Amino acid sequence: MQVNDDVCFSSSFPYLSHFDITVKRLGNYQRIGARRFFFSPPNAGSIVHSEFDGIVLDYSRQQATVDTVDKLYNLAEAVHLKEKIHCMFNGERINSTENRSVLHVALRAARNAVINSDGKNVVPDVWNVLDKIKEFSEKVRNGSWVGATGKPLTNVIAIGIGGSFLGPLFVHNALQTDSEASKYAEGRQLRFLANVDPIDVARNTAGLSPETTLVVVVSKTFTTAETMLNACTLRAWISKELGPSAVAKHMVAVSTNLMLVEKFGIDPNNAFAFWDWVGGRYSVCSAVGVLPLSLQYGFSVVEKFLKGASSIDQHFSSASFEKNIPVLLGLLSVWNVSFLGYPARAILPYSQALEKFAPHIQQVSMESNGKGVSIDGVPLPFETGEIDFGEPGTNGQHSFYQLIHQGRVIPCDFIGVVKSQQPVYLEGEVVNNHDELMSNFFAQPDALAYGKTAEQLQNENVQQHLIPHKTFSGNRPSLSILLSSLDAYKIGQLLAIYEHRVAVQGFIWGINSFDQWGVELGKSLATQVRKQLNASRTKGEPVEGFNFSTTTILTRYLEESSDVLANPQTLLPRI
Repeated sequence: MQVNDDVCFSSSFPYLSHFDITVKRLGNYQRIGARRFFFSPPNAGSIVHSEFDGIVLDYSRQQATVDTVDKLYNLAEAVHLKEKIHCMFNGERINSTENRSVLHVALRAARNAVINSDGKNVVPDVWNVLDKIKEFSEKVRNGSWVGATGKPLTNVIAIGIGGSFLGPLFVHNALQTDSEASKYAEGRQLRFLANVDPIDVARNTAGLSPETTLVVVVSKTFTTAETMLNACTLRAWISKELGPSAVAKHMVAVSTNLMLVEKFGIDPNNAFAFWDWVGGRYSVCSAVGVLPLSLQYGFSVVEKFLKGASSIDQHFSSASFEKNIPVLLGLLSVWNVSFLGYPARAILPYSQALEKFAPHIQQVSMESNGKGVSIDGVPLPFETGEIDFGEPGTNGQHSFYQLIHQGRVIPCDFIGVVKSQQPVYLEGEVVNNHDELMSNFFAQPDALAYGKTAEQLQNENVQQHLIPHKTFSGNRPSLSILLSSLDAYKIGQLLAIYEHRVAVQGFIWGINSFDQWGVELGKSLATQVRKQLNASRTKGEPVEGFNFSTTTILTRYLEESSDVLANPQTLLPRI
């Protein structure tokens, strides 16, 4: 497919302005109208379901009609969505502000695939790293790579932050209770250190011995402030007990800066590469996630995860819009955010194994699409991005569902699994534990959609003064995703679905979903504070160059923490 550069790199907002007239009118009508959902027509089932490879999407409870979705398909055509997807898969530098390709799809491509960046097929480079990870992880797991004292390395601490932490942690949590994956993880521990807060260091080293611990430092540039301070802290932890020379046996890196890796004390031969066309929040399928996960579960399990993600990549790039799960999710999100004006979305997995899924997607979505200007740098005339949050069901039902049912309207994603990872059957119970969980998965979307009227409550003889409090307005949008199971393959699929959903939204809105300049300002200001803290601690210099509020509270902090530094505790106190 030949695609004009203007399609890859231009804003979509003129098209949105055009569609705003017709689509927004319909949206406003539906917001104030009675229950207007897809499922009203008796034959609507085929319209509002999409299935692919063991995944069922039901979007019948969206606050929309068939006509709405037809208009959204037209909108997708008008903004050249298909061509923009092709630009991404073809290695065009669609991350224009950083002049980079966006090729996380190459991280899970088949060995014989061809995905080009700047005219070069990057897939062989990807597989060179994957093969190196496989070889190294097998050595560690079978005991042929040992620590400085000759003991096997059965514990891994992965140091990273943001995308170098949230994605791998989500996958790790999801695999922990999978019967196949957990079998390969017996006798091993994987922990993730992200926060520079020393409490996080203490928690992640508690109960571990440096003798049996391997530390994986994940930093593309090897300069990320929080990650490198944590890495230095664990280097000191290892050196204190085993001596400085032990670092080469107990620390490896995921980085592209081999010079700084070697300077730190890590053998550059034990550094695993990734590339500038991999954004941090899209990096779980690179060495960032594959290395620690392979050390814990074995490469064969992680390879299934990669194949699951790849299956969705192929579906996303080839399926028609009407059957394309990521495209449908993206279009409906645009509808809810930009046309209906709902600023938030709840991600509600009815599986405890997915407890870290919402926090990961929170970053993927909000860091990608939290933008106020188009890809051309023009302020947008409509709202983009959404506030993502979530908690596993049924925990969330006893937390924030009250607001979802009777407070603000928040579109919800319900994610369910047919087969539990850990089935429990108790004799004499009405249903098994997983059926009890799934009863709620099926009930909650209907409760949001239909609600409960005052008339229904009167017929149930509810006391008059309680009727307003027990009335549910209904007409609250949700969608349901049902997975046949939750193994490594399906976890990979789920990840890729949401990654591509975010891309679709960004393509429609005409923004750059692949940079994150919003995180830079606070980091640069923190550098000024860091210099001030050092000057005040070491030279007694007064706080200068800050506004009144910061000067006051920073001075207070220095005064009240001076006694702590005068009486330091031992390195890494036990908690």
